[in-house]
Amino acid sequence: MEAEARPSAQTRPARSPDPRLCADATRGGTDVSTTPAARQSRPAETVGGFLAAAAIFVSLVGVAYRPLRLIPFAILLSLIAVGIGGRNTRLATYAVATGAACFAIGLAVAVITSHPLW
Repeated sequence: MEAEARPSAQTRPARSPDPRLCADATRGGTDVSTTPAARQSRPAETVGGFLAAAAIFVSLVGVAYRPLRLIPFAILLSLIAVGIGGRNTRLATYAVATGAACFAIGLAVAVITSHPLW
């Protein structure tokens, strides 16, 4: 009879119920599957992206027109964009690499075609 008086381990709850918990109530916390809010970019990051894009453009123009006048200015712009950093760091890095490549190519093209370097 004692075995029937006490509930077995399978029939009793694992813990005592908490009166504050309700199965149908919504939780106050955030869901696990939600993504965090997008990070707001600073105005300086936007300016850095524009500087990097302008540096790429000026570098490419410098290959065809006066490489020693335009390309060092473009490299300076791209280095400023790298210093600003932010979300456009990769673009600014590509701008530096583009400026270096255009400097070498632009000088070679200017010398081969006998165009002025300045």
